[in-house]
Amino acid sequence: MKVERSDLEAKLAEIRDAVDEAADGARDAGILIALGIGLLVLLVYMRGRSRGRKGATLLEVYRLR
Repeated sequence: MKVERSDLEAKLAEIRDAVDEAADGARDAGILIALGIGLLVLLVYMRGRSRGRKGATLLEVYRLR
């Protein structure tokens, strides 16, 4: 059995295509995960901020002369 240059090039092109597809899929998943985490952090921040305002103690200061 003889392996020719064109056989090797064809197989390497197949491997390159498979790796490119896997990289694109991983990149898309990574972007979605990052957006999800960012949204979660924003929601937690907003909820904490609103709860902090509701429970805040009001302090009135009167000046006497």
